[in-house]
Amino acid sequence: MEIFGPIPSRRLGRSLGINNIPSKSCSYACTYCQVGAGTTSVKQRGFYAPEYLAHLVKERVALVKAQGDTIDYLSFVPDGEPTLDTRLSETIDLLRPLGIKIAIISNASLIWRAEIRATLNKADWVSLKLDTVNEAIWQRLNKAHTNLQLSKILAGMLTFAQEFTGILATDTMLVKGVNTSVENAEGVANFLVQLKPQKSYILLPTRPPAEIDVSIPSEAELIRFYEIVSRQIPQLECLGQYEGNAFTATGDAANDLLSITAVHPLREEAVKELLVKNQADWSVVETLMQTGKLKTTEYLGTKFYLTKI
Repeated sequence: MEIFGPIPSRRLGRSLGINNIPSKSCSYACTYCQVGAGTTSVKQRGFYAPEYLAHLVKERVALVKAQGDTIDYLSFVPDGEPTLDTRLSETIDLLRPLGIKIAIISNASLIWRAEIRATLNKADWVSLKLDTVNEAIWQRLNKAHTNLQLSKILAGMLTFAQEFTGILATDTMLVKGVNTSVENAEGVANFLVQLKPQKSYILLPTRPPAEIDVSIPSEAELIRFYEIVSRQIPQLECLGQYEGNAFTATGDAANDLLSITAVHPLREEAVKELLVKNQADWSVVETLMQTGKLKTTEYLGTKFYLTKI
């Protein structure tokens, strides 16, 4: 399940996902995480051999091209924090000959380390998490590992922004009643002024979160936050709409479902559409459910399917 897609991305177009971190290995345990609850770790290690991941990517790229589909980015968007992978830099090097741009979506928790910044600097597009600059809110929302310090992370982000030669983006996930205040909006805006990203995004928890008390901000909260930040950051965009069902099929319906839902919970309509593309029927889903590999949950009145961790 290390490669999935291409999937439709609101930021990256047709994104071929690379899951280089298995089983929820992350330095954060964000309350809104769509992958589910987990424990935190800042221990780096090699999870998959770079040669193995590169081989899988090359196979998928060839298949996608044979189907007449396109790939805009090879995106490291795994079950956990991609920079926990000690061999991420090597993997990027092996993917470069494909001539496809590389993206990394990181929570920025390890960016205060020079070697992590050097690895991220190999990408063409990097997104860093910035939910808040307030220590108490950060702990409540992101539930960071105890060895991490927000002040060091923010300083590392500023250093990286000065070094990075690619496109820098930021993600701010808004959760109702947690980080939507005027004070938090002003704090985020003031930091973004210093960071100078090419693009900043406001995200909303539109997929099933790790904790049940997480909910989408009210319209008033969202508008207020957006207006405060956009006064200083004109390159601000809110991503709150469903990105659609344009998922690429490989001919193996079970593998497609498990690889995508490992990092990207699917609506029931998307599952049905993916089955049709794979010329498969609903029995594939029933088998995965019966064997405990797939599960369902409801969120905001919509049924989602996700891999059972």
